[in-house]
Parts: sequence; structure tokens; C-alpha cells
Amino acid sequence: MNGHEETQAKFSIPSLIAILAAIGSFMVGAFWGFVLAMVAVLFGALGVLFAFSSTTRGGIVSFFAVFAGIVGLIAAIVKGMAWLM
Repeated sequence: MNGHEETQAKFSIPSLIAILAAIGSFMVGAFWGFVLAMVAVLFGALGVLFAFSSTTRGGIVSFFAVFAGIVGLIAAIVKGMAWLM
């Protein structure tokens, strides 16, 4: 070995939570969809910050989760408005 150990980059926990929450936000009703979409946006943003580290992957996944979370927020608002009418 030449003293340079290479470590395999890992996906961050926030990026994985964000993508799961973003997917889940489309599968539930308005209230829980809104909550899960907010979780996706917050954890996605945190995952993007962690992705700046050289040992962490998931920047694209986190960015996608933030985008999907925003779409989920809009979908939850539309679901809620449809429920009120």
C-alpha cells in the first residue's frame, strides 16, 4: 500500500430517507402526503449538504428527492383542496 487508502463512497442516510419520503408522499392522503413531502424536502436538502463530502454519495438522489418533495407538496395541497370541495 502506498499510504492512500480509498474508501468506498456511501449514500447518506438523509438522502435515503428523503427519497423514501418523497415516494411515500404520493401514496397517502393529503395530510400525510404533505408531512412526507416536507420530510423529503428537509432531508433532501440535508443530503445535498452531506454530498459535498468526498466520502458521501447521493447528491443527485437528494436533489431528486427535493424536487419530488416539492411536487408532493403541490399534490397534497391539491388533494386537500379537492377534499374540502
